[in-house]
Amino acid sequence: MPTWRDLLVRAADRLASQNEARRLVERASGNEGSAYLLGLDDPVPERALPFFDDLLERRAGGEPLQYVLGQWGFRRLDLYLDHRVLIPRPETEMVVQVALAELSALRPSTGRRGARPPTVVDLGTGSGAIALSIALEAPATRVWGTERSAEALAVARANLAGLGTLAGRRVRLAEGSWFDPLPPLLAGHIDLVVSNPPYVADGEVLPPEVQDWEPADALRAGPTGLEDAQTVVKEAPSWLARPGTLVLEIAPHQARDAAAMAHDAGFDEVEVRLDLCGRERILVARWKRQ
Repeated sequence: MPTWRDLLVRAADRLASQNEARRLVERASGNEGSAYLLGLDDPVPERALPFFDDLLERRAGGEPLQYVLGQWGFRRLDLYLDHRVLIPRPETEMVVQVALAELSALRPSTGRRGARPPTVVDLGTGSGAIALSIALEAPATRVWGTERSAEALAVARANLAGLGTLAGRRVRLAEGSWFDPLPPLLAGHIDLVVSNPPYVADGEVLPPEVQDWEPADALRAGPTGLEDAQTVVKEAPSWLARPGTLVLEIAPHQARDAAAMAHDAGFDEVEVRLDLCGRERILVARWKRQ
């Protein structure tokens, strides 16, 4: 019977990645941290061997590691993932960071409205990464997540179930496109709108690992790539409180056009923040007038 170390060597040779090999061994063995190191020379249980072989074959066949593992870390969350949703990326973690900072800046204003807690809406929530992170990291906040894909929403609901009751009871998930499924009473009372919409143009070439595996309707927006962003920017003012803020993930080459759209929509302050690689990635549009 092989040991977990034997399987680690096999996977590292096959994938040419020691790190990915370790992730597969951790997933199949259930051992992480010190338990992983201590258990490397243990024999592999008979029932675990075909499970590991399946993981290895899937990854060697080009399936993204995140889907193979079925889970991935995002900020303070351990998200369940599969092919129904996009794989959350570090750029989107930055979107959450910016959104939390903007929400914090708004809190003095929201507090003066009385007992109403801040309200955040995540449009196109996908796996729920943004919505659930904000609910977890901003404990006084009510969060809505909307999603037009019923399949993606099922993944978000699974992740919501794993969030715990303290944060989870402040999250509502609704099926529908962008603002459509929100209760009309929310209009004019949303403090922060945040979204990572599709922003890839139809003719844009993507890496095979993205093109062949991730859901196209969550990636591609139309001929220019700005179609969904334009919808969000145009409709946000009628839903935002005064003051209120929109935080939107965009492609770096779209920064100038996205900023122009926000100015045209009437936002008072518009800026584009950089991601961790120094690329223009996050549109921040503030409505400051009462």
